[in-house]
Amino acid sequence: MKKLKLVMVGNGMAGVRTLEELFKLTPDTYDITVFGAEPHPNYNRIMLSPVLTGEQTLPEIILNDLDWYAEHGITLHLSRAVTEIDRVRRVVRAADGTEAAYDRLLLATGSSPFMLPVPGKDLPGVVSFRDVADVEAMIAAAANHKHAVVIGGGLLGLEAANGLLARGMDVTVVHLAPWLLERQMDETAARLLQQSLEAKGLKFLLQKQTAELVAGESGRVGAVRFKDGDEVPAELVVMAVGIRPNYSLAEQSGIYCNRGVVVNDFMQTFDPRVYAVGECVSHRGVSYGLVAPLFDQAKVAANHLAQFGIAHYVPAATSTKLKVTGIDVFSAGDFMGGDGFEAITLSDPVGGIYKKLIIKDDRLVGACLYGDTTDGGWYFRLIREGHGIHEMREQLMLGEGTTGDTGHAGQNRAMSMPDDAEVCGCNGVCKGSIVKAIQEKGLFTVDDIKKHTKAGSSCGSCVGLVEQILINTVGGAADVKPKSEKAVCGCSDMTHGQLRQAIRDKHLVTLADTFRELAWRSPDGCASCRPAINYYLISTWPGEAHDDPQSRFINERVHANIQKDGTYSVIPRMWGGVTNPAELRRIADVADKYAIPMVKVTGGQRIDLLGVKKEDLPAVWKELDMPSGHAYGKSIRTVKTCVGSEFCRFGTQNSTQMGIDLEKDLFGMWSPAKVKLAVSGCPRNCAEAGIKDIGVIGVDSGWELYIGGNGGIKTEVAEFFCKVKTHDEVLEYSGAFLQLYREEAFYLERTVHYLQRVGMEYIKQRVLADEVGRNELYARLKFALSFEQDPWAERYEKGVAQHEFEALAL
Repeated sequence: MKKLKLVMVGNGMAGVRTLEELFKLTPDTYDITVFGAEPHPNYNRIMLSPVLTGEQTLPEIILNDLDWYAEHGITLHLSRAVTEIDRVRRVVRAADGTEAAYDRLLLATGSSPFMLPVPGKDLPGVVSFRDVADVEAMIAAAANHKHAVVIGGGLLGLEAANGLLARGMDVTVVHLAPWLLERQMDETAARLLQQSLEAKGLKFLLQKQTAELVAGESGRVGAVRFKDGDEVPAELVVMAVGIRPNYSLAEQSGIYCNRGVVVNDFMQTFDPRVYAVGECVSHRGVSYGLVAPLFDQAKVAANHLAQFGIAHYVPAATSTKLKVTGIDVFSAGDFMGGDGFEAITLSDPVGGIYKKLIIKDDRLVGACLYGDTTDGGWYFRLIREGHGIHEMREQLMLGEGTTGDTGHAGQNRAMSMPDDAEVCGCNGVCKGSIVKAIQEKGLFTVDDIKKHTKAGSSCGSCVGLVEQILINTVGGAADVKPKSEKAVCGCSDMTHGQLRQAIRDKHLVTLADTFRELAWRSPDGCASCRPAINYYLISTWPGEAHDDPQSRFINERVHANIQKDGTYSVIPRMWGGVTNPAELRRIADVADKYAIPMVKVTGGQRIDLLGVKKEDLPAVWKELDMPSGHAYGKSIRTVKTCVGSEFCRFGTQNSTQMGIDLEKDLFGMWSPAKVKLAVSGCPRNCAEAGIKDIGVIGVDSGWELYIGGNGGIKTEVAEFFCKVKTHDEVLEYSGAFLQLYREEAFYLERTVHYLQRVGMEYIKQRVLADEVGRNELYARLKFALSFEQDPWAERYEKGVAQHEFEALAL
């Protein structure tokens, strides 16, 4: 099939990100030609400031080198600005006469720096701060001149001033507004920032309006004159007073523009063959200059260029995180407040810390932080996701670690971790390696970090921490979304919720049906989506859906837990933690016979046989003659118990029997993630029921149930759910909650995160208030479990071929 021709005008970050996203979806659809006005391949414009200060060089901030273009078959025209678009002939033409025909055209012309229309603006020594040429001009000026004036006290202006100060110049920042960074900070925070910058040597003139740039004796700029008649010497003037969408080329070609190239939600212009992304765009009257929304635009444009046609651009909340000469600043949302808003502030001028949180209708709507931005990422999440803050209000100012709201665990930990601390145990990746990769390679997504460092690419348990490190490093540029908004994987744009609903609505029962009916990009899926789809199928249609072993992780395929040396761990089930001499003798005999190097008691009151060879697994299971403990799966694990009223002098209820009955009632239950339970016979809680997915505590009048606990990387304390009187009610209420979790949670989502996503009130309504609904949930759970068998018995009783237990390529 003949390839279509795609021409991209502009070679910046948004445009090239569109191509990267396009290659993920359809690498062979287009012959691609790229025109770039600069002589450089795509580079990280955000990192121009470190180049100015001398911390980095231009080659170090290149995102896509020339080899990348060649590897993807892209015809690249550097130093060629396109001057004409002929939409009738579908041809673009550069100033030197170079032409390229297109079937689809992508405009990524970016923005142009705004230069104040004052006398002297064209004098030598007057520059903007927008590209590599500007940085090179500033570096050259710093080597030969003393006085610099930066006009503009915004982000770019302060970065330019900081860089020139580092180069040894005497720098004055001129700003028209009453305080610096008025779009990112309130006045109090800005004053603290100004004082800190003044202590480092910068000078500031606020509420000053530039009237003229005065030439010196050499003809180069020599001074800046203001409307009030004052002057300051200036052999270099940097204008950092804003940017304007660069849409003149589109406008000249007859494409509809209105202070930007006007696009619809598909990033499509008035001409359906022409798309646009980046700072040149006007979407619903708004143009964006931050990286995160531009990368979102790139994904949408790529989706439509790939002819999938299902994505649309929805602007999301943004945040600003910056570091000016070592000072951390963060803001997000409506941090100014006003009538109808409530502000909580903390101010410590001596300590250099200021925090302001803006609340409206029991929601955090804005945050401004100075000096201590540790919880910036967490506040941004609360703002973006609209979490109610009533229960955490008193501790909100103190930060994430004090509120008990742990839906986004890791922010404080990520900030405080030393660079040599290990983040990814599977691949041995430390925090410093991740931060270095983010900074040097211009990474903005967790997937990019996985590709470059392998962190988070194996078991996935560290992905939350990796995400927080990314947010801490690049702030609002981090391309992260809550799981409810994330696509399952690159094979589809469907979220987990949409996928579950489609499986239910279309009555899909096999992976092949799912891939075909839902137009999966890969006919066989991938390692990310196959396990999730397999779980959604078997949990939605028990007894009908085909459980595909090859879509399960290695642990679940061989029903044992793989260890780092390639051997396996086998944990036989002991109901409620109770065993007997016969079982113990069999365990000892098996350990001796198969030379198992370690026998260990687990934290869940079970015995773990560590170091079992793969080929010995079927025989070990058979000779143990005990059910599988499911310690390897996304499933019911253990029910930990104390001895309770049978033996303990403090026990009020028979916790041991309750634990046994719960474990047998739930045996064989597959779930989105692992599930652990505990039963304590009295409020002394010796079984640690307070940090389990379901915790049951015996009291004089019955049982208290707690849900959403987690004793993992970050301990999550379970929340009180209800109090029941009888043994049967414990089974029914616990089972109903777990079935609701099984039906609604996303794959790999623990109960704590499901609880925080949907809210305790919702779960209480479904399980406690709705008696009929509760009974139906429990009945559906029992129906699903009626099809399950002990996987160990099933495997060895059916005489599984020995070759299935030879070493697998992992």
